[in-house]
Amino acid sequence: MIYFLTIGFMAVLLIGIPVAFSLGIAGLLGFISSSSSVAFSVIAQKMMTSLNNFILLAVPLFILAAKLMNTAGITKKIFSFADTCVGFMPGGLGHANAFASLIFAGMSGAAVADVAGLGQIELDAMADAGYDKGFSVAITAASSTIGPIFPPSIPMLVFALASGVSVGRLFLGGIVPGVLMTVSLMVMVWIYAVKRKYPRKPFPTLKLFAQSLYNALLPLLTPVILLGGIWTGFFTPTEAAAVAVFYAILIGTLVLKELNLKIIVDIFIDTAKETAIIGFIITTAAFCGWILMRTGITIRISQAFLSISANPLLVLYTINIFLLILGCFLDSTVSILILSPILVPVIEQLGIDPVHFGVVMVLNLMLGLLTPPFGVVLFVIQHISKLSFAKVVKETMPFLVPLFIVLFLTTTFPGIVLWLPNLLY
Repeated sequence: MIYFLTIGFMAVLLIGIPVAFSLGIAGLLGFISSSSSVAFSVIAQKMMTSLNNFILLAVPLFILAAKLMNTAGITKKIFSFADTCVGFMPGGLGHANAFASLIFAGMSGAAVADVAGLGQIELDAMADAGYDKGFSVAITAASSTIGPIFPPSIPMLVFALASGVSVGRLFLGGIVPGVLMTVSLMVMVWIYAVKRKYPRKPFPTLKLFAQSLYNALLPLLTPVILLGGIWTGFFTPTEAAAVAVFYAILIGTLVLKELNLKIIVDIFIDTAKETAIIGFIITTAAFCGWILMRTGITIRISQAFLSISANPLLVLYTINIFLLILGCFLDSTVSILILSPILVPVIEQLGIDPVHFGVVMVLNLMLGLLTPPFGVVLFVIQHISKLSFAKVVKETMPFLVPLFIVLFLTTTFPGIVLWLPNLLY
């Protein structure tokens, strides 16, 4: 059964069939090849049951909130504020690029939303200022990976769904790694800027800073409201997503006056289409995961990792390598849904905190968004910039170095992830 499932999935994926359909076809092949007498109706039950979870409601809501903010012009105000704050440093717009991604991460929770929303604004601004297009594309792509790490995070919601780990603790666990990713990318920008003599802006006056802060104040309050509400227990992460949508509509219609009924309806339709795709992937991934568990392969994988060493850190490094390779080929949502039920029992036996592992796993898979052949962010930024795919890959690769350093530190020192959740919970 396992051979039919694995070979079937790779075969249909390589010929260009979308991931959701590939998973469904592979799972069906595995189901048919088994000698089980389980009725076909169980397939539908397993797929539909996977969607019956309150946490999943947050996914379309965060997607909707990000789209509303992009359309309402909130992203422009965020980038302008970031430029005011760090534009005086060498290569100022590159630093603003990374800093703006950190701020926007507190609203969207998705790398693709970041690169699609902020990407065009950042590329245009950097082109006008005389930055190399390759450098602009690279920092824009790399900084977009901050979104799924810094809360709120859609991949962490999916991990919580698959593993049963607290969403609130996962969100708080991503704050320090998200800040470290931002700082590391800004160091990389500084190195490029000094070497290539990129421009910088004068240090902002108090009046200019105050004006920029005033213009961006309402958008900047979004992550404060969301994280504050979750931490105090005023609302759940799913309810926080609904608050983000309401807040975005409020700002976009009454304050910025960029949204009207027609625009909002169009955004709802786009969100529904995107949510349907994600929902389809979740159902087929859950079906494949169930098939894999029936084969017993999950137990063998667990035993294989446990047999590597009794040293938790060595096993975690090995899992990192496994996830990094997998992230080059497989969608992060699929990887999380299928692998979390397999790997979480392994790390728990080794005494590794599931919150620590969850952040490390998501960080691993987000780096896969920047690696060929199936790095989604690479394709999005290539479409926006009109550069060749080979050029995008070549320019982006050096920016993986600081991100890998953050991954190594986050893996090696659990306190980077666990300090804040343990302090606040």
